[in-house]
Amino acid sequence: MTIPVTIRIQEGDFDIAAEIAAMTKGRIDIGAVVSFSGLCRGDDSGDRVAALTLEHYPGMAEEEIGRHADEAVKRWPITALTIIHRVGRLVPGDNIVLVLAASAHRQAAFAAAEFLMDYLKANAPFWKREERAEGERWVEAHARDDAALARWDKS
Repeated sequence: MTIPVTIRIQEGDFDIAAEIAAMTKGRIDIGAVVSFSGLCRGDDSGDRVAALTLEHYPGMAEEEIGRHADEAVKRWPITALTIIHRVGRLVPGDNIVLVLAASAHRQAAFAAAEFLMDYLKANAPFWKREERAEGERWVEAHARDDAALARWDKS
């Protein structure tokens, strides 16, 4: 059986409930759907973010995300995946990313969703530029994100 995997990179917003409904419609093999939704944060230690602009390399980003989705399907008994990542200018409170992982049982869905979010946060080919009162700056990678991703290494 082919596992349905949906990967979208888009400027427009998404509706979490509608995405879950689309994933589970007519499916009786799904016992759990784990969702993670990331939002644009406006306050980081008192230094307010006015907006966040996300850029990507079209085609490459989808392919890279697809490789990691395939890895999740190989590692856990997943029955469906949806990964949506927004690009463009976002303001605090806007949706940025959605990961839905479905499985017959919750453990696999939780693990797959966490694995995919660790990858997206650490290595997905997106570039982030923050707008703050003092100006704009590109967001640097964080060691904590690399460490979270490293725990999934099979070696």
